[in-house]
Amino acid sequence: MSRVALVTGGTDGIGAAICAALARDGFYVAATYAHDDAKAEHFRETHNVPVFKWAVGDFTACAAGVAKVTEGLGPIDVLVNNAGITRDIMLHKMTEAHWQEVLATNLTGAFNMCRHVIEGMRARNYGRIVNISSINGQRGQLGQTNYAATKAGLIGFTKSLALECARKGITVNAVAPGYTDTPMVAAVPRSALEQIVGQIPVGRLGTPAEIAHAVAFLVGEDAGYITGATITVNGGLYMV
Repeated sequence: MSRVALVTGGTDGIGAAICAALARDGFYVAATYAHDDAKAEHFRETHNVPVFKWAVGDFTACAAGVAKVTEGLGPIDVLVNNAGITRDIMLHKMTEAHWQEVLATNLTGAFNMCRHVIEGMRARNYGRIVNISSINGQRGQLGQTNYAATKAGLIGFTKSLALECARKGITVNAVAPGYTDTPMVAAVPRSALEQIVGQIPVGRLGTPAEIAHAVAFLVGEDAGYITGATITVNGGLYMV
């Protein structure tokens, strides 16, 4: 029986790689996106994965979106909370909007999505949830008090939800990528990026596919004894 997997922020970067990996593994995959219609359509045509547009920071929109996915594909067995944004700026210059926008998407979005799938997973005694954190949620980063707070928050959220759901056949884990070759990282000034790469023990950026491999493992049938864990995929830049 093929299971249904929903990946938020799934039409680009790490999210697109996760969708492709899960589709290869036989899941029925759906991807969400929030803004770029042209990119989403290109992704849909290239990967043959249905796409759904809503903002994960909107509780009501998440409820409606989950209902549409369920109606089209079936009950959601796997949820990957990948949607995330940055608004990088030092705290003494940060506005309330910089803070609230990042929290709404990165952290509240994970709550919204989990809240709308968790009852069904509990009723079926099965589920896989993976939250995409970040190396900077583990070690911090200049100009990212907002982003790092959300990614650290996801790790605590993951552990707590894992405890709540373990007896119901639901695993909840986090993946914390390091610096990965995505459009988000490409926006970092070249000189700063070269300095970062110079600090990575393996000597290069990660690839979205490498992050996707970790997610695919955690949502597989063989990973049922792993829950509440944070898997770091960062080339050795930060070791826990």
